[in-house]
Amino acid sequence: MELKRRFNFRRIITAIYVVAILAYLIVGLQPAEATQYNISGELKIPSIGLTSDITNLEIENHKLNTPDTIVGEYSRHSSKIFLFGHSSTVFEKLKYVKLDDEIKYNDKTYKITNIEILEKLDIDMNKVLAAENKNTLVIMTCAGMPVGEKDATHRLIVTALEK
Repeated sequence: MELKRRFNFRRIITAIYVVAILAYLIVGLQPAEATQYNISGELKIPSIGLTSDITNLEIENHKLNTPDTIVGEYSRHSSKIFLFGHSSTVFEKLKYVKLDDEIKYNDKTYKITNIEILEKLDIDMNKVLAAENKNTLVIMTCAGMPVGEKDATHRLIVTALEK
């Protein structure tokens, strides 16, 4: 009788385990739902073979949410456009740009005038987003040591002026 009870208990536990695994395989391995962005433009950096759609973003809860696979755009002033994206996807090769490389943003051409890597905590975003006398692109992505998910200790900042 004891043996029969143990046998039934094992069957129940095994059945629960099998159902749990099947549920995980069916639900857990489904492809992630793709985020749909409103495309507002296109960015091309020929020297590194980069072409990406751009989506215009708004600040939500004092934060800009970086798109996973395309470039995000934000601007406070018409003279300065701030572009950002992940260094593990869209800006994977950004570290290879050089001074004087061309950047095509929609129908305008820009020339890279400054490349710098700064500690994340030393960046003044009000300065980064401030108006300029000449049309300016600022591209920023993570650099340095990884810190948590999709973040790093430093930022690579590329500045380009309209030609």
